[in-house]
Amino acid sequence: MSKKKKKKESPMPAASAGLLRFFEEETEGIKVRPEILMGFAMALIIVCILAHMFF
Repeated sequence: MSKKKKKKESPMPAASAGLLRFFEEETEGIKVRPEILMGFAMALIIVCILAHMFF
């Protein structure tokens, strides 16, 4: 047996009485780098402050 096969067959550790489990598979959806997301959030905050000041 290869290491990958053994790793897949091993049971996952229980955490918080089995309520919290981490999976290696990635979920589908939009993938955005954290730097871009933080930049967008900062730009939105600045636009909101400027809109509040001028309108």
